[in-house]
Amino acid sequence: VQLQASGGGLVQTGDSLRLSCTASGFTFDNYAMGWFRQAPGKAREAISCISSGDNDIYIASSVRGRFTTSRDNAKNTVYLQMNRLNPEDTAEYFCAADQRSACPFTSYSGNYFVDYWGQGTLVTVSS
Repeated sequence: VQLQASGGGLVQTGDSLRLSCTASGFTFDNYAMGWFRQAPGKAREAISCISSGDNDIYIASSVRGRFTTSRDNAKNTVYLQMNRLNPEDTAEYFCAADQRSACPFTSYSGNYFVDYWGQGTLVTVSS
C-alpha cells in the first residue's frame, strides 16, 4: 500500500497550490480519502474528507471557502486545491485513506485512526 503525496512547496500569501495524492495497493474506489495537516508544535488537523462515492465532502471550518477537495477514481488520486494561502496554512500535509461510510474523520484524544497514511508534503507560505 502506498499513498504518494505531491504538490507542496514555498509560496507567497495569496497564492494557490494543488496537492495530489496517488494511491496504490488497495481498491481506491472503496475508501474515503482525507487530507490532514500538522504545523510545528501543533496537533494534526483534519482538513478535508471525500467519501468513496464522492457524495459526502467535508471541509474544515478553518479553510472552508478557500480549500476544496476532489477525487479521480480512474487515476486513484485525491486532490486538495488550496487558494488564498496565508502563513497560518504553513504545515506538512498528509493524505489518508479509510474504508468508512461517511465523512468527516474524527479525532479521539487527538488521534485520527485511519487505515492508511501517506507521507507528508510540506507547504510553506511566506508573508
